[in-house]
Amino acid sequence: MNEKKVVQMGGSIEKSLKGEYTIDVSSVLKEAWQLTLQSRIAINLGLFFTLVLGVIVSLLISNAMGGIEQVIQDPQSTTLLNIVVTMIIYPFLVGVEMMGVFHAVGLKTNSKLIFAFLKRGSWVAVCALLTSVLVTLGMSLFYLPGIYLAVALSLTLPLVVEKKLSPIKAIILSLQVTRFQWFKLLAIYTSLFLALFLSILPLVIIANTQFSVIGVMFFLIALTFLAPLFYNVKGILYREIFGMQLQAVDVPASQTSDTFSA
Repeated sequence: MNEKKVVQMGGSIEKSLKGEYTIDVSSVLKEAWQLTLQSRIAINLGLFFTLVLGVIVSLLISNAMGGIEQVIQDPQSTTLLNIVVTMIIYPFLVGVEMMGVFHAVGLKTNSKLIFAFLKRGSWVAVCALLTSVLVTLGMSLFYLPGIYLAVALSLTLPLVVEKKLSPIKAIILSLQVTRFQWFKLLAIYTSLFLALFLSILPLVIIANTQFSVIGVMFFLIALTFLAPLFYNVKGILYREIFGMQLQAVDVPASQTSDTFSA
């Protein structure tokens, strides 16, 4: 009979609550880039499905509310639309987040993972909505509180599905843990934002010229790398801060040595 043992990958909640973890900015970015070169297709397919779903939901709801133009002109309608879209797409989008986590612990993924966590979909939707509300309120207070919360709460969704925490507990835990390395987290996300800015800069420069199509193509190609890079970065951060337990199954020597499963 194969023997199963639990292997702790990365950090742990207990240690992170004491601040006993480190984040190396350059190491995280380098590892995430290597993971992106190996595994960007699954994330891109998952994001494409989520984008299409979001567009369809937005159009259907906008038509029910009198058309997209009317919704845009009415702040209350816009807010309601954003809430509904958030509640619908995030149960799928969390699958993309978990792809990054799985990549960070050496597991292979495919695009079907976006359907794997729908059983926790209601909790994910509530967590995404609460996080969005907190960040929006923070942004209304001179931006700095909003920026702090956006960084501090960036890893809450995997906590809901992987650690099976409630939205409130996931938010509180994120605030407690990320404060120790908040500036390094900010540095990582700032680096990703600068990469996105540089990728769109050529499009902005040549937007009104005959070469605008080239700018669009360059940006889209860059996005197929930057989007997976973003989620792989988050996966590595989640591993280093919260950790993940895997089951290692000992198999006969004639087969692969150890097989890991989440």
